[in-house]
Amino acid sequence: MPWAADNLRCGECSKEPPPFERARIPWRYQFPVDGMIGRYKYHGQRKFARPLVADFGQFLAHQLAEDAASLPDLLVPAPMHPKRRRKRGFNQATDIAEQVGRQLGIPVDAGLVRRVKQVQSQRELNRTQRLANLKNVFEVRGKPPGRVAIVDDVVTTGATARALALKLKAAGAQDVEIWALARTPG
Repeated sequence: MPWAADNLRCGECSKEPPPFERARIPWRYQFPVDGMIGRYKYHGQRKFARPLVADFGQFLAHQLAEDAASLPDLLVPAPMHPKRRRKRGFNQATDIAEQVGRQLGIPVDAGLVRRVKQVQSQRELNRTQRLANLKNVFEVRGKPPGRVAIVDDVVTTGATARALALKLKAAGAQDVEIWALARTPG
């Protein structure tokens, strides 16, 4: 079971502070986690996500027990464009949010934020390209509560997390966290 150190920031976040308050991400996206997430995400093999999501829930429960004041009111899965969701058959961020939400007793709203346009896949883009690619992609459909956690599978450059956090804050959220299974090294 991984446990994060307090008050650590990645290089990018140190140079350019993000619009979210904190990120709770237990693993690096490297062996064996990258293979497990890949088989789940791209091949629909959900059995590979089960141990990760179970441990992720324990990690979050431990973190929140030490910082109960930051317990989110709502979990918001990173939205996927409907065409991509139909092709893949599921949104892994929604799966993760629903499982963790049940485990922690936090409601999930997969409809609060939606992707309003389909863009090039982020997989092959660098950070600058990812930020430009996500311009005006998300729409908040309603008023978010004060404390929100955005749930995703992997944070690479943080472009999606930043874009979603900005939209949620503009709609009224005061405290936004990022919850993800893994972060790419670097």
